[in-house]
Amino acid sequence: MTPVRKAVIPAAGLGTRFLPATKAVPKEMLPVVDKPAIQYVVEEAVRSGIDDILIITGRSKKAIEDHFDRNIELEVDLQAKGKDALVAEVRELSELADVHYIRQGEALGLGHAVSLARKHVGDQSFAVMLGDDIMDEHSTVLSEMIGVHETKGSAVIACKAFPLEEISAYGSIAYEEAGERLLQVRSIIEKPKPAEAPSTWGVMGRYVFSPSIFDAIDRTQPGAGGEIQLTDSIGLLLDHEDVYGYTFSEGRYDIGKKVDYLRATVELALARDDVGPEFRAWLSRYVREQGIG
Repeated sequence: MTPVRKAVIPAAGLGTRFLPATKAVPKEMLPVVDKPAIQYVVEEAVRSGIDDILIITGRSKKAIEDHFDRNIELEVDLQAKGKDALVAEVRELSELADVHYIRQGEALGLGHAVSLARKHVGDQSFAVMLGDDIMDEHSTVLSEMIGVHETKGSAVIACKAFPLEEISAYGSIAYEEAGERLLQVRSIIEKPKPAEAPSTWGVMGRYVFSPSIFDAIDRTQPGAGGEIQLTDSIGLLLDHEDVYGYTFSEGRYDIGKKVDYLRATVELALARDDVGPEFRAWLSRYVREQGIG
């Protein structure tokens, strides 16, 4: 099994949950403190040993490409003002990894978006990282999933437990225990009603696949709205190979949800050495003055 060095980041969605902000700004470029959300995802990939990233974009997403490109005019202006630390920071963005782009011409589902990576991936295993899910910088979930994949030679999906009443927002799995933090997936269903959910383990936005997932996507029938669901493709993959769920409980933010976006902004800001102490002091004072808690 070759090491996983490639990642695919689907980023073609319209971001309707964050309108009107996303009318002109890609949802992946919304800032969490002072970094756009997609930068957290790319940095996580790099920390996990990945150095080749394909971002699936759509119309009006050029800002993503600009963010990871050089901006010579900005660098010259910063240098002239003696802001060398900022020059290094913005230049580093273009050097994080080899970043490539391809457009998804139509919104035909996550499975379809992943299928567009087939030529880029070739015969190598790869990670899929959803831009709506960002992880705390101390999270090792993806690197550990890669380790499981390289050991077992099987697909690995990230799983998190949810209250039964919330499981309809996620894919849900039937499983057998397979070791520490590992579940062997027996079946998977997309966004089941609570009464029909096989378990309370929900599928999160991190996956590690071999190229065999592309054949499963090819065999996947479109669902509601003509979309090809990646969850359905994983279900078909189970006919031919093992799929494991890697469980975790902390460090994930669903920034497609407004409340979680705000939580990420607060918690990640508090963890920063530069803004954390001052922000913590203000937040403590605000909580006291408002009588919260």
